[in-house]
Amino acid sequence: MNGLLRRGTRLLTATVAACGIVATATSAATADEQPTRELLRADCESGLGKCSFNSPQLGEAYLGGFRQVSDSLYNCSSSDATQSMTWSDTVGSTDSLGVSVTAGGKIAGIVDLSVTATYSHSWTSTHAESSSLNMTVKPGEVGWISRAQVMQQVSGTWQTHYDSPKWDHYYWFFDDTITGPAANGTDGKSNAVVVKSRTMTPAEKKSCSAGAHAGRTFVQHR
Repeated sequence: MNGLLRRGTRLLTATVAACGIVATATSAATADEQPTRELLRADCESGLGKCSFNSPQLGEAYLGGFRQVSDSLYNCSSSDATQSMTWSDTVGSTDSLGVSVTAGGKIAGIVDLSVTATYSHSWTSTHAESSSLNMTVKPGEVGWISRAQVMQQVSGTWQTHYDSPKWDHYYWFFDDTITGPAANGTDGKSNAVVVKSRTMTPAEKKSCSAGAHAGRTFVQHR
């Protein structure tokens, strides 16, 4: 019986040791044994680690916040001012660490490959768009163009494989959620472009009475 117990103990120890080859970046370990997610991500981006983005899950699309995408038009005249204004907007992606997912980089390529294989449509990390729009600004006001982009999150688990053990293991895993632009119309959500305006501040009104701005409109670059 003692011999069986000893052999059973040795078998359990070997099993635990084998399982220890695969660990997660959030498992309990000393600082010397455990890499940070930033280090693992950097190895995926550089290609030092052979990485895959497993089990991607797309969240429901939503309309992101509005942000100014044009210059500002100030109306120092006594009547409404209408002018054509150009606008441009570039929306990128960020991961759960708040780090930009660069278009054309390894991270973006791996995520796109995973999403395409799972959902049969591509994923893009960046969307750029530009156009022009007529806007009317009332006297004593400043106007600009704002835009909101349809956004979507994709969640999954990064698997990093090393040819030789790094931090004592061949494999490391960490969960990640990437937020980025989605195609217009995804899940019934549409991009939005609107004209916004506000009353000038006292300092801005004061500038209207000075020099070339008096009684005219002027554009201030964003």
